[in-house]
Amino acid sequence: SPVAAPHPIGLRPRVAVLREQGVNSQREMAAAFDLAGFDAFDVHMTDLVTGRHRLADFQALVACGGFSFGDVLGGGTGWARSILFNGALAEQFSIFFTRADTLALGICNGCQMLSQLKTLIPGAGSWPRFLRNRSAQYEARFSQVEVAASPSVFLGSMAGWRLPIAVAHGEGRIDFAAGNVADPASALPALRF
Repeated sequence: SPVAAPHPIGLRPRVAVLREQGVNSQREMAAAFDLAGFDAFDVHMTDLVTGRHRLADFQALVACGGFSFGDVLGGGTGWARSILFNGALAEQFSIFFTRADTLALGICNGCQMLSQLKTLIPGAGSWPRFLRNRSAQYEARFSQVEVAASPSVFLGSMAGWRLPIAVAHGEGRIDFAAGNVADPASALPALRF
């Protein structure tokens, strides 16, 4: 059975299912959030730029996966810079992330993008950056993860579960290099291989 979203009965929080050029799986993501009790909205980045949608109207956002801008600048980099270098967009995201009633999720390329927005996200100072795989190849494999105890609203009640997941990326190596994070030991994992 679907996991119920933490909200009062009868209310369905609004989630912006974010996408950009080269992003995919937004329909599947919207369907998953719908089953979990949210009202999902397809929000292209141009919708935020033109004012058709505003992040202020949502309680959640999910940045979908794929290859935004073909990953020409690196995984999620073009997408992140389209936000960081646009003052109005950067302000929308910053305000969204500082609100106490929101949550955000980044999947694949969306996670790479969000990791580069850490200057806009309170408490994200220990987030890593994602580097090219050591093999210098796009890698796809089937893995198993264990859910760690954490305050995650998505995984908090699943501590100890072991889950099979598909992993496919060209830039999935996590980097906590000196100067990249204030204190690497302060990073709180939600999943581990």
